[in-house]
Amino acid sequence: MTQPTTDQTARKDKIVLAYSGGLDTSIILKWLQTEKNYDVVCFTADLGQGDEVEEARVKALNTGAVAAYALDLKEEFVRDYVFPMFRSSALYEGYYLLGTSIARPLIAKKMVEIAAKEGAVAVSHGATGKGNDQVRFEMTAYALNPDIVTVAPWRDWTFQGRADLEAFAREHGIPVPTTKKDPWSTDANMLHISYEGGILEDPWAEPPAHMFKLTVDPADAPADAEYVEIEFEAGNPVAIDGEQLSPASLLAKANALAGRHGVGRLDLVENRFVGMKSRGVYETPGGTLLYHARRAVESLTLDREVLHQRDQLAPKYAELVYNGFWFAPEREALQVYFDHVAASVTGTARIKLYRGNATVVGRKAPASLYDKDLVSFEAGGDYNQHDAGAFIKLNALRMRVQARVQAKAGKQVQEQEA
Repeated sequence: MTQPTTDQTARKDKIVLAYSGGLDTSIILKWLQTEKNYDVVCFTADLGQGDEVEEARVKALNTGAVAAYALDLKEEFVRDYVFPMFRSSALYEGYYLLGTSIARPLIAKKMVEIAAKEGAVAVSHGATGKGNDQVRFEMTAYALNPDIVTVAPWRDWTFQGRADLEAFAREHGIPVPTTKKDPWSTDANMLHISYEGGILEDPWAEPPAHMFKLTVDPADAPADAEYVEIEFEAGNPVAIDGEQLSPASLLAKANALAGRHGVGRLDLVENRFVGMKSRGVYETPGGTLLYHARRAVESLTLDREVLHQRDQLAPKYAELVYNGFWFAPEREALQVYFDHVAASVTGTARIKLYRGNATVVGRKAPASLYDKDLVSFEAGGDYNQHDAGAFIKLNALRMRVQARVQAKAGKQVQEQEA
C-alpha cells in the first residue's frame, strides 16, 4: 500500500478530509500537511447546515487545502438514508432517532468517492478516539474500499489538550476563537442537532435553556394547539396538510411545524459502541412528528404478527445503524424485510401539536385492516362471540396442565409431611 512520502520535493500523496470548518478540523488539515506530508482535499457535506457549508469550503482553501468540495446532499440524505431508516421504525435504546448515526455513512461514502476521483490514497476525519463516529466513518470506508488508508488524528497525534491545539493553530496562522465558546459540542443536520460534552457530561445537570436551536421551550410554545395531517405512501411521508413535497422539503417543513411547538427534545444517557456510557441531548422535531404519524398509519395497515415481528427486529436494525454497520449485509438484508412490510403503509395521520407533545388524534388508510362492524359493541360483523370460549380454553390449556401438575405435587408434599 502506498504510504505518504517523506521527500518534500517529491509528489505528495493525497488524503480526503471530512472538514467542518471548525477549529479542530482546521488544525487537522494543517497537521496532515505538516506532520504527515499529505496534500489535503477537503470535503464538506451540506446536510442542511446552511451558509456555513460554503464558508467551510472557502476556509479550507485559505488554510492550505489543494481542493475543497462542498456538496449539497440534502435530498439524497433524506431519501436514501433517513426515510429507509424510518421505514424500520428504529429507535436506539428505546428513544434515540439516530440523527447523527444516519449521517455518517453518507459522508463517508462521499469521501471514498472523492478519494477515487482525486486519486487519494487515504481518508481522514475529526472524530475522537472515544466516540462512535470514528467507527462509523471507518467502517463505511472499508466496506466501500477495503484498501483505503484511514488516518484518525485524535488517535495519532501527541497533543495533550486544548492548549496544545491552540498553540499549533497560532503557529500556523489558523484563527483561534477569542470569544468564549458554548461549553458543549454540537452536530447538526436536517434530521437533528445533538449536544454533548462540557457541562452536559454531568448527567444530573439540566441542559441550559438557551442551548436549543430547533425547538422552542415547551413552556413558551403557542397557547393554541395546531393540527397537522401527514400523508404516507409505501411507508414514506409524501405530503403535509395536502402539499406534496420532496423528501428534504417535507422534513424541513416538519421541523418547522414541530419545532415551534417544542416537540422533539430528548435527554439521554446512551451506551456507546466503544464500551462507555455517554450523555447526549438531542433535538429531532420533524423526525419525532413523522415517527408518531407513521406509527398511527401502521396501526391500521399492518397485520398484528407482522407489526410485532417488525418491532422485534427494529432494535437490532437501530443497533446496526448506531454502531456503523450501514453497509453491512445484515443491515441490507433487514432493509429488504422492512421495505416489504412498509409497502402497505399508505394513509394519513392527524397529529395535534401542543407544548412539547405530538399526539395522534386521527388516522385513515385506503386499505385499513380496521373493521368497525367487526369490533363494534353493537351486533354485526362476522365475529361469533361464542367462539371465544373455545379459543380461550385452547390457549389456556398448557397453563391448566401446569396448574394441575403443581397442585398434585403440592398435595404429595402435604401427604409426606403428614
